[in-house]
Amino acid sequence: MQIALNHKRPDESRDAQALTAHPAAALRIVVQVRDNIADVEAVWRTLTAGAIESPGQSYDFIAAWVRDRKVPGSQQRYVVGMVDDVPVALLPLHRKRVYGLPIFTWFPGAHAGCYAPVADYARLAALGPDGRRALWSAMTGALSGGDVVYLRSMPSEVGGHEGVFDELGTTLAVETLYRSQYSSWEECDRLQRNKSRRKHDRQQGDRLNAMGEVSFEEIRAGGDTEAAIATMFMQRSARFLAMGIRDTFVLDGLIDFYQDLARASSGADVRLHVLRLDGAIVAVRYNIVHGDRMFCLISSMSDDPAIQNGSPGKQCLLRVMQTVFDQGIRVFDMGSGYTDEKRHWCNVQLPLHQHYVGLTPQGQVIVAAHQAFQRTRARIKANPQLKSAVRSLRQLIDRVTRRGGTPTPPPATAE
Repeated sequence: MQIALNHKRPDESRDAQALTAHPAAALRIVVQVRDNIADVEAVWRTLTAGAIESPGQSYDFIAAWVRDRKVPGSQQRYVVGMVDDVPVALLPLHRKRVYGLPIFTWFPGAHAGCYAPVADYARLAALGPDGRRALWSAMTGALSGGDVVYLRSMPSEVGGHEGVFDELGTTLAVETLYRSQYSSWEECDRLQRNKSRRKHDRQQGDRLNAMGEVSFEEIRAGGDTEAAIATMFMQRSARFLAMGIRDTFVLDGLIDFYQDLARASSGADVRLHVLRLDGAIVAVRYNIVHGDRMFCLISSMSDDPAIQNGSPGKQCLLRVMQTVFDQGIRVFDMGSGYTDEKRHWCNVQLPLHQHYVGLTPQGQVIVAAHQAFQRTRARIKANPQLKSAVRSLRQLIDRVTRRGGTPTPPPATAE
């Protein structure tokens, strides 16, 4: 389907028309909508030939997701925006129902850290605010069959360009993305570790070495990844159970997806960093690499209290930092959400925003309600007592979902 800038409905006009985005330029904007990811592969790969901001912008990652989740064509939308016959932006969207409401959103949900439209950011920046507003309006206006476009976790800056998504709907600041960006391990070590920190890392390493033979390796896609990934998810499940957190990987049936993604046939550059103690895996990090950027999607460590005394998770990450920057990685993305490891290693912080476009009057109401919900959620996360209460409620809902029927009372020790 191809429509012009002045679209009313996709079948009402196919003649491209000129638009003056700002006094210096007249733009011809044409939008194409496809429901098969293979139809946009060439454009997608061209737009991501350089850097990407997230695995959610990777063609191979999204193609694997669509295959694994068996997303029908009726629920796939790939919106390509062209300016003067040159593709400038692509929105890969999943048409789905959330609580019965039809929306367009990113395919993998919370599984890729952050997201952004696939785009030529230099061209996008050159359009200026008016040109970008016209482009985004044309692209989202080409969608039908939904009330809202909901684009979660988009960075405020991409490719050295600030604010190129500001005109894409209404926004709400939600969280922060953390990255380590260094030219070498020497630079990272000098900037991030003082004398006290080096001593602390060495002491943790000595405790782990005292338990047995410690080894570290990187396993690439197509290698012997299966056992390491299986161990990683067992360790994650134990961690989720101990923390009372929903195990999304198990409950949503996602383990096979990550196993398949690590196979050579997926096309994704998956790299596992594995720490072993006497041959047994005690920590794993699951990463995807694109160009000189590495994105950590999942990490795990042993739940054995004796082994945790040697901080295997921190020791694994230390070895990652000591190796990847000297292998050509320049940006190591650790995702959103503040943790000790990000405080220790990340020197770049990027604000993330939710973007909303109401496509219908009902959609406008949904947008207002969801933004209110997100603000409330942020307040809950900042309040330990409210956060604990919500977690208990989620555990109760999960028990009902798994067992059916009447809710089972929580254990007497639960608070």
